[in-house]
Amino acid sequence: MLVVMQAGASPEQISRVLDSIRALELTPHPLPGATRTAIGITGNTGAVDSRLLEVLPGVKECIRVTKPYKLASREMHSADTAFDIASTKVNSKTFTMVAGPCSLENEAMIMKTAEFLMENGVKLMRAGAFKPRTSPYAFQGMGLEGLEIFKRVKKRTGIGIVTELMDTEHAAAVEDAVDVIQIGTRNMQNFSLLKRVGLTRKPVLLKRGMSATLEEWLMAAEYVMAGGNYQVILCERGVRTFSDHSRNTLDLSVIPPAKILSHLPIFVDPSHGTGKRAFVPPMSLAALAAGADGLLVEIHPDPDRAMSDGAQSLDFPNFQKMLGSLRQIAEPLGRQMG
Repeated sequence: MLVVMQAGASPEQISRVLDSIRALELTPHPLPGATRTAIGITGNTGAVDSRLLEVLPGVKECIRVTKPYKLASREMHSADTAFDIASTKVNSKTFTMVAGPCSLENEAMIMKTAEFLMENGVKLMRAGAFKPRTSPYAFQGMGLEGLEIFKRVKKRTGIGIVTELMDTEHAAAVEDAVDVIQIGTRNMQNFSLLKRVGLTRKPVLLKRGMSATLEEWLMAAEYVMAGGNYQVILCERGVRTFSDHSRNTLDLSVIPPAKILSHLPIFVDPSHGTGKRAFVPPMSLAALAAGADGLLVEIHPDPDRAMSDGAQSLDFPNFQKMLGSLRQIAEPLGRQMG
């Protein structure tokens, strides 16, 4: 249910409604808007008697929310969600770029990449300190040592850091070191992990599961938001199908319905979505045209020597070329590169 307050509702009236919802043993979620405050309600297993709230001073109306993903639903929050990450804006007017290597391999390489990105106007860098790999013998990342490297790179360059959290054990350490916590495709339905990042106040980038439906994906976002963290970014990274011409099938068709059903920003990862560097630039342009709010792209100073996912990583010159193409079509589409 959504409790819509009157435009002139006082802080005291809003506070009384919040207390009344808690008295019903439910959880209120204040959603301040440009002209009025709305209060989402979660925790109910049955219908809530709206009459108990409609009679309170300052309440305009109570609206039943039909979707199971209440907080992620546009029924609950009609305006597009917007927030800042480091010095970068994430909103429906800005096309946000996040780039970097699959794995943090060493400090010199990651510092070089961060400096290159900042020189080219990209203020968010992705890289993995902890790496989920199909083979137990593959490079698993630098772990806690890598998080310390992130801190030094951020201090020197000012770049924002996006990295994956794989388990609750390292949640506090990752939260302390980075600007955005990524939940990978294999963990999209790791509900203990989703509940844990719901307690943080760092933005969460939630990748779609390999075979997840749109509703399952939004329900995973709901787990994070139910914990009080409303800064969630959805990330399409390709799904598993019968196609064998690419690593995955990048499902750009999910963007329009996701935008209709949810107010959350949606990014696209064309690197994992295709698995082949030659396909990354055209699919990046297609993601922008389809209405995505940003990209998560893998780049590397020397992709052929990368310790993981080199085949899908762009080198620096080709990334610069792709940035130029994106900038050319962003403005006609009403987007600003960020």
